[in-house]
Amino acid sequence: MEGKKKGGLGIGGVVLVGCLLIGAGIGNMFDEIEVGAAALIGLGVGFIGMGAIWAYYRNK
Repeated sequence: MEGKKKGGLGIGGVVLVGCLLIGAGIGNMFDEIEVGAAALIGLGVGFIGMGAIWAYYRNK
């Protein structure tokens, strides 16, 4: 039985959440009380990555 192929939507969501958590982790690593700024930077990078993945898989 072959594995189920993941589309751009599933992979893009994982990239978005991963970048968000990396941004929050970086803010926490520097002992910043307001981790929200670093999380928003990670969220922005995640949205860019998710858009790039969706654009790549749209034509496939």
